[in-house]
Amino acid sequence: MSNTLPDAVQSCSVSDPPCAAIELIIQPREHDIGGLVVRRALPTAKRKTVGPWIFFDHMGPARFSAGQGINVRPHPHIGIATVTYLFAGEILHRDSIGSLQPIRPGDINLMVTGSGMVHSERERPEVTAVEHELHGLQLWLVLPEADEEVAPAFHHYPSRDIPAVDIEGVTVRVMMGSAFGVTSPVRVFSETLYVEAHLKAGQSLTLPEAGERAVYVASGALQAGGTALPLHSMAIFSSASDIVVTATEDARIALIGGEPLGRRFIEWNFVSSRRERIEQAKQAWREGQFAKVVGDEDEFIPLP
Repeated sequence: MSNTLPDAVQSCSVSDPPCAAIELIIQPREHDIGGLVVRRALPTAKRKTVGPWIFFDHMGPARFSAGQGINVRPHPHIGIATVTYLFAGEILHRDSIGSLQPIRPGDINLMVTGSGMVHSERERPEVTAVEHELHGLQLWLVLPEADEEVAPAFHHYPSRDIPAVDIEGVTVRVMMGSAFGVTSPVRVFSETLYVEAHLKAGQSLTLPEAGERAVYVASGALQAGGTALPLHSMAIFSSASDIVVTATEDARIALIGGEPLGRRFIEWNFVSSRRERIEQAKQAWREGQFAKVVGDEDEFIPLP
């Protein structure tokens, strides 16, 4: 989705928690964009990335009346891979290399933008014809410097291909990377971790180890080492071993992490290790030099 929130990098409140294993707790502010509430946990002024993850949006849940819905016009990206994952609803993805793919709950859409890619996110007429819901996450991964200008690509992974395991009664899906003895088929470019878990009240989960880690509470509430992690908070954890989170009420969480890839510049939808590359991309978008979205050629989002 296009990065349209005001003051995005400073759109969260942060606190210094008492638990020694937690470095930071981020509580995103909410922004309403056309009836869809979006909470941005990354980047913030105090924390730009977690491992290779530079952008984390929680959208919804939203319920749209018939005739309404999301309608994100074509917009460009460079230097990242975007990850779209829905809890409810459907989004229709189109892009400039000809991909046409509806994404539904449990699926993962991985769009590798590399040297430059344009996409749109809309809803099929069959969806907007009736009252419907939309709820999910959108994340951006920075690419290693050697892959920042890789040819754009699109990968769709249906829900059935994402491995799930039971960890002492806790249902865990390993969306990207390796954890809990299983490995996801989703393509990665560096050490990357993305895990989803559902915990009933009172259940606990020991976090898998990674260079950097964060847990986002999509629903419910947790605690870690006596520190409360409320609904919609993101806790940045240290590299300590045997960190345990416990649900204080039924909870759905997203764990992200991996090895950091160094400093990145971010402006609008462009990310790069080189500031001049972003300026080049901005000029190219102004001048209409990006390829158009196949089947969605008439509209676009102007450079802010």
